[in-house]
Amino acid sequence: MVKSGEEEKIRHILTDSKLALIKAMLEKDHAIDCIFLLHMNRGKWKEAKEFMRANGLTLSDGTFRARMIEIESLGLAESKYIDPLKKYYVATKFGEKVAKLLLEFFDKLGV
Repeated sequence: MVKSGEEEKIRHILTDSKLALIKAMLEKDHAIDCIFLLHMNRGKWKEAKEFMRANGLTLSDGTFRARMIEIESLGLAESKYIDPLKKYYVATKFGEKVAKLLLEFFDKLGV
C-alpha cells in the first residue's frame, strides 16, 4: 500500500527531468558497478578491469567507457586527461553522494 505522499514522490522521480535521467542511467548495465568503481578511486580502465577480474566479475572496455561518459554527463564524475588519448574519471561531490546512498540502500537490504 502506498503511504500518503509517496505517490507524489514517485511521480516527481519519474517526471523530473534530472531525476528521470539519473534513474534511466542507473537502470543500464554496469551503471552501479561504475559508480562504485569511482567511489573506490578506480576510474581508470586498467584499475577498474583489475578490480573486476580480481572479484570474478566482467566489465567490457566499451561498457565502462559508455557508462563513464553518461555518468560524467549527469555530473556524477569528471574526466581528467592522462595524455591526449587517454583519460580517467573521478567522482564529483554529487557522485559521492549517490555512491553513499547506494551503499546505504544495499546495506539496509540486509541480505
